[in-house]
Amino acid sequence: MDELDHKLIAALKRNGRASLSELAATLGVTRSTVRTRLRRLQDGGEIAGFTVLTRSDVRPDAVRGLMMLEIAGRGAERAMPRLITMAGVRAVHSTNGTWDIIAEIGAATLEEFDRILFAIRRLDGVTRSETSLLLSTRR
Repeated sequence: MDELDHKLIAALKRNGRASLSELAATLGVTRSTVRTRLRRLQDGGEIAGFTVLTRSDVRPDAVRGLMMLEIAGRGAERAMPRLITMAGVRAVHSTNGTWDIIAEIGAATLEEFDRILFAIRRLDGVTRSETSLLLSTRR
């Protein structure tokens, strides 16, 4: 990948719906150059796909964190649906290793974040947890 490829990807990250004409104008190249580069980046696997961000994806939660949970026995199957519906829980992941489930949590304040953690710890089957606050995020 050269500098133009990097600039094209950066432009697409800013606006994934930009037309070939808009991208060409932004980059100072022709539409056919953009089309050729884009096809090559897709065919080569540099661009794996395109996606949509919804309002909930960019929600400005002031306090965010990951809560790792250990669940007794086979209780993870029962805990998952309850976690998914809890206010403040943004995503729930099953995992391997020490922790059975990882919950992504978002809240407006530390006090609200603490209430969410407390509610999760009270769920049947939760035997241990560890929480890490997310201080910054880079894509």
